[in-house]
Amino acid sequence: MSSNLPFEEALAAELDGLRREARLRSCPPFAGTPSAPTLQGQAVLNFCSNDYLGFSRHPALLQAAAEANRTHGVGATASRLVCGDLPPHRALEEAVARHVGAAAALTFPSGYQANLAAITSFAGPEDLIVSDAANHASLIDGCRLSRATVRVFPHRDAPAARQALQGGIHRRRFLVTESLFSMDGDFAPLPQLREIASESGAILVVDDAHAFGLHGTAGAGYCDATGVRPDIHIGTFGKATGSAGGFVAGSRVVIDTLVNLGRTFIFTTGTPPGVAAASAAGLRLFSETTGETARQRLFSNLKHLWRGLDRPEPALLSPIVPLIFGENHRAVAASQQLLASGLFVQAIRPPTVPPGTARLRLTLSAAHKTADLDRLIAHLRPLLPD
Repeated sequence: MSSNLPFEEALAAELDGLRREARLRSCPPFAGTPSAPTLQGQAVLNFCSNDYLGFSRHPALLQAAAEANRTHGVGATASRLVCGDLPPHRALEEAVARHVGAAAALTFPSGYQANLAAITSFAGPEDLIVSDAANHASLIDGCRLSRATVRVFPHRDAPAARQALQGGIHRRRFLVTESLFSMDGDFAPLPQLREIASESGAILVVDDAHAFGLHGTAGAGYCDATGVRPDIHIGTFGKATGSAGGFVAGSRVVIDTLVNLGRTFIFTTGTPPGVAAASAAGLRLFSETTGETARQRLFSNLKHLWRGLDRPEPALLSPIVPLIFGENHRAVAASQQLLASGLFVQAIRPPTVPPGTARLRLTLSAAHKTADLDRLIAHLRPLLPD
């Protein structure tokens, strides 16, 4: 039913509804530095950041960004296809392609844009997309915008994905998944999905965002760790790399198609050159002793957390640790209690996660100290649901 209330009154009523359901959200006004953040003047320990290796303040990234800004300016000034294609962009794309073992790569100002382009540039109304139920919103939006037929299979259910790919007459078939799921912290069965895609002639699309830098040889990602070569390989620089932006890697013809059909590439200003240079610096660290040390520190922190929570350690460690409270108000109350003790752990609620699965989503970093984890564990354990 349409509302007779004036526009802003109707919006206010909708916001009130979200408030009653404990779903109203706002941006926490952070200040300070990653090592000493403050929230509304209160010093906090942050357990929500995706800066998994602690590289966002690394001197190598800061220096690379500063030098690129001095040389090329702060902004790219135009779309890459006009006059915004600069040496830091090309150097980063060459480095990404080498790192993940692809023929070529294309970078985007955000991972969201990379995911939209990775689907809408190749899929259309004549096509079928089979997508994991827990895929990120950007993948879901890419599927919708493509106007393809979309079939959603239960989370990580490879046999269901195989069945969903069957039947119908379609120009192309796509199998779309994250490698490490952003809200559940679990991993896709990539070898099985690769086999299923190959059997059905489907194009395998993998968003490796949260595993990039952490798993595989020198942090090449979970695709590398499992020996899976996706047809379209997506990743981001805003997580373990410590910078910002996203990429798509694949064959030369895949990348050339993105340049010509990828609307989120064509119709946007290029990534700021300093950001691209910082991403390349973070990528170099992956292959150095610094990267290996940071990965081992992160995994050690994760083991310490699981032991402290007295919960079974998963076979494959993920920096994302979801603690399910179920009801929205319970998750929000737990988050607020932790914040009162100087611990920032954001409550994640619908629509980010399915109804009835509100949670605290912990993310650990190599920058966390053992004392930080012990403090978190001491305050968190009394709040955990049975």
